Amino acid sequence: MLHLVNKSPFERNTLEACLKRAPKGSSILLYEDAVYAALQGTTLSAAMTQAAKTHDIYVLTPDLTARGLDGASILEGVRPVDYDRFVDLTADKGTVQSWL
Repeated sequence: MLHLVNKSPFERNTLEACLKRAPKGSSILLYEDAVYAALQGTTLSAAMTQAAKTHDIYVLTPDLTARGLDGASILEGVRPVDYDRFVDLTADKGTVQSWL
């Protein structure tokens, strides 16, 4: 299953809810303002590093770029993807859950 999270983890608890409920081994894609959760040096860094040990966590590169960020600031274990890979993940996983 692919879980999609787009809300900033510093404004809403959407990502937190997703991480609590997504079964181990699930894939989670961070896009729009959720990309901030993938950054080093935040209050979420430790939790996200831990989550990357039990989930496949991806971040949408164009959304990082749109916010003036780059791949060098991403946490270890979080994989940057482009739109083509996003589409592939959606097709490969079959089921998609959007967290609003």
